[in-house]
Amino acid sequence: MNVRVTKREIVATLAEKKFFKTDNLAISCENISSISYKDVLECYLALSLVRKWYWVDVNYKIANHQPIWIALLNIVRDIILWVFIYLNYFQNVSILFKKINDFIIVDIVKRKWVCLFLRTDHWFNVKSGGSVGHISGVINGLRSLADKVHVVSTDDLVGVQQNSWFYLCQPLYEIGRNLPQIPELLYNHQLFERIDKQWEQWSPSFIYQRYSLGNYVGVSLKLKYQVPYICEYNGSFPWMARNWGGRKLFHEKLLTRIELLNLKAADVVVVVSQPMKDELIARGIEADKILVNPNGVDPEQYSPNVDGSGIRHQYGLENKTVIGFIGTFGKWHGAEVLAAAFGRLLQDFPDYREKIRLLLIGDGVTMPQVKEQLTKFNVMDACIFTGLIPQEEGSSHLAACDILVSPHVPNPDGTPFFGSPTKLFEYMAMGKGIVASDLNQIGEILKHDHTAWMVKPGDIDALKLGLKVLIDDQQRRERLGEAARREVVAKYTWKEHTRKIIDKLKERCG
Repeated sequence: MNVRVTKREIVATLAEKKFFKTDNLAISCENISSISYKDVLECYLALSLVRKWYWVDVNYKIANHQPIWIALLNIVRDIILWVFIYLNYFQNVSILFKKINDFIIVDIVKRKWVCLFLRTDHWFNVKSGGSVGHISGVINGLRSLADKVHVVSTDDLVGVQQNSWFYLCQPLYEIGRNLPQIPELLYNHQLFERIDKQWEQWSPSFIYQRYSLGNYVGVSLKLKYQVPYICEYNGSFPWMARNWGGRKLFHEKLLTRIELLNLKAADVVVVVSQPMKDELIARGIEADKILVNPNGVDPEQYSPNVDGSGIRHQYGLENKTVIGFIGTFGKWHGAEVLAAAFGRLLQDFPDYREKIRLLLIGDGVTMPQVKEQLTKFNVMDACIFTGLIPQEEGSSHLAACDILVSPHVPNPDGTPFFGSPTKLFEYMAMGKGIVASDLNQIGEILKHDHTAWMVKPGDIDALKLGLKVLIDDQQRRERLGEAARREVVAKYTWKEHTRKIIDKLKERCG
């Protein structure tokens, strides 16, 4: 009989220096072609005396395990080639740096608007979250403004129609798959070759790349074909690894250099907040080419007209006042602060226990801390955990709520919060009463007691009292929600977001 486990569970067991004690394993992974540390994990399973195992991904593709001696040879091969791969890519990046100034600015206004959109993240089967909404929002916005948009992606994209101009280029983890971050570097060659063969047929007039770890294909294509390059920058990967991941990237020097290459080579750099622009200026990036462009929303998908009655019935929320939070429970989301505030709310006002519910939509790394807080205050029975839900079901879950919370917390190293939470704009579009942290861009977009009730970031008591204000005052909830809806429809739709990008490109290359 097969025991089904995930790759993550195997990694966790290996990290604890334990052995898997079973005969047969079915190992779930996201993408059968892109299994990092595959040979290392197979050697570990063999040492655990697992007799049989096989890999299966979300599309039910299966790969049987290989003989242990082949796995060992692959590990030795990767170790031997490691230094050569690193030095080769370091040299490639150095050459591209020298060529940046060779670009000839073209008059893009007079050309047909054909976009090449590159989604190069090595994240697979991502079905929900802010990045999903951002990517689909930008692509669909570009499709409404450009003559044609060719999309090349490492994976299927939720919310993006796969028409004849959508192309999958899944990373193939072969050489270097047992080394940290090397597969991301090697993907540059695979992706460039794929696009290079199609370039004349597609004939893009500009490139838009959502920058991902270790990728510089957008720069290479710009310099070879002399077309403008837009780089969407959502934060420094080395910084995020240190501050949110608790680790330093193994090839931090090279990866930081690639990050800087993209920023310096880009004709337009799109960031979602002013702190991100300030960071880039401090790193020597030209201020005039940086566009501060907050995230947005599809006001038809997220709307007061969405019916949430089915969700309320599913979770028994009829006749309850529902406080809602949606997210991937990242370390910057502050969901554990919300849990503590909710716990104190019911502790200080016990009459609320029967009529108030907390709906936690999603899942992620801080969920254990969230449940720890709720258990501490003995309020688990007043909470509903939906787990991860498909992106397209997000609006109906939000529609089931009366109050929506954005409890974001400051960065751990004291630097300004640089986020532009997509949930913020989705909340506003739903026309619900919002309680939110008065934190950088969140506090710039929302105004206290006009479009939301603002509280001090990370302050549990302030958040508790903010929740109480909106619980007790339905008219205020409705007034705030209506004002927030008007604001987001006027200023923060994805179509408006992409229009600003195109206008900036015309300004720079017109």
